[in-house]
Amino acid sequence: MTASATRVTPSAEASHAPPTTIAHWIGGEPFQGDSERWGPVYNPATGATTGRVRFASVADVDRAVAVAKEASVAWGRSALGKRATILFKFRELVAQNVEELARCIVREHGKVLADARGEVQRGLEVVEFACGIPHLIKGEFSENVSAGVDSYSIRQPLGVVAGITPFNFPIMVPMWMYPIAIAAGNAFVLKPSEKDPSASMMMAELWRDAGLPAGVFSVVHGDRAAVDRLLEHPDVAAVSFVGSTPIARHVYDTATHNGKRVQALGGAKNHMLVLPDADMALAADSAVNAGFGSAGQRCMAISVVVTVGDAGDKLVELVRDRIRAIHVGDGLDTKNDMGPLVTEQHLSRVRQYVDEGVASGATLISDGRDITANGAREGFFLGPCLFDNVRPDMSIYRDEIFGPVLSVVRAESYEEALKLINENPYANGVAIFTTDGGAARRFQSEVQVGMVGINVPIPVPMAYYSFGGWKASLFGDSHVHGAEGVKFYTRGKVVTARWTEKKTGKSLAFPT
Repeated sequence: MTASATRVTPSAEASHAPPTTIAHWIGGEPFQGDSERWGPVYNPATGATTGRVRFASVADVDRAVAVAKEASVAWGRSALGKRATILFKFRELVAQNVEELARCIVREHGKVLADARGEVQRGLEVVEFACGIPHLIKGEFSENVSAGVDSYSIRQPLGVVAGITPFNFPIMVPMWMYPIAIAAGNAFVLKPSEKDPSASMMMAELWRDAGLPAGVFSVVHGDRAAVDRLLEHPDVAAVSFVGSTPIARHVYDTATHNGKRVQALGGAKNHMLVLPDADMALAADSAVNAGFGSAGQRCMAISVVVTVGDAGDKLVELVRDRIRAIHVGDGLDTKNDMGPLVTEQHLSRVRQYVDEGVASGATLISDGRDITANGAREGFFLGPCLFDNVRPDMSIYRDEIFGPVLSVVRAESYEEALKLINENPYANGVAIFTTDGGAARRFQSEVQVGMVGINVPIPVPMAYYSFGGWKASLFGDSHVHGAEGVKFYTRGKVVTARWTEKKTGKSLAFPT
């Protein structure tokens, strides 16, 4: 017996305007480039093509990197106070334009306005962290390491660095990268997702208005051709990436082969462990919010709930009841809780996983495929789907679905549940729900995952900590933002200095 989710409400902002043309941003202004390849941009709530984005050629990428390289010289030598002043101004401009930025996200991604506003806010937190660059980049000093000799360390920018970012957070994920990179004295070339490119162009305009010198921040749009050129370009010193695991592996292998620093964050299959003593109402709310927020299109979404003992029977009923109250529709309509998927192709892929889950014997408790459109004939909508009795051999458990599909796996004991989580190749985020402090403390020590929530379903760290997973969820040594971000975008240098008029005389011995 299945229960379908709430009916879809029609688009609140259907547009019949002709598609817009989205160019690159190079040298502090829009740049058309010489490529004649384009990609479509959709409004996922209507299915309409709202724009077309120009795909960069190799020559376009080379131009962006050349401009960035030239700009990085003066910017890397600029005073820390000047950089901080521009960062503060940029932060002010972003804060003033939160609503416009959020609406831009909704129109091309589909998530609801409240979620989009939250995305901008989490990006702002990294800008605020980067405003402290004069303190963050301080080195160390040791006086008289030898007679009349001092030793000290400094950190210097790399030059040109690049970011390759996904569709699901078109503002937040790039802002995990470029505020710190730019504050540290680098020039940054961003290759955002071609599915929702307009937000990056808006951010480029805000950087310009904040007084950032032309060329320090660039945007090139495109597909694999643009990505591979950035990975191979000899003047790009480091690459940051967030996306699926297969592409993260390609980015890491290609960029490191070309001598670059790499932080490549891959896919996820985040588990939420619910023990029998947990606050079941809190756990149910958390599972629904973390599983279906942004239509499940988050690398930190909960996609598997592992219940221990009789917790499953209690939790599944509560989750099913909450799903019935979810309103699905255009993200610009504030009555809606969940928007569409990003493209028709992605919708088809997620629906196929639901079909496979049914065929493999999982119990479909809530069937989002049955959702109806209340007169809205278009749009890439799928309602929340809840499976029970899921086994680890099923595709809905093994694969990163990246959609509103939540699976419940039953375990007899804590040890069985922990083994299941630790054997999963993905290790981005995990959560445990319990009222037992001892069990929580044991779990945080024993679980093999990069970010852990205790009665917190989406444990995304604040900007002064770093974000990143383990195992197949991370390629490279460094997580993003926080102190690790500052180290990633700078390199250390140690100076040993003597200031004396005394002649040292001849000595070929190793200095001590």
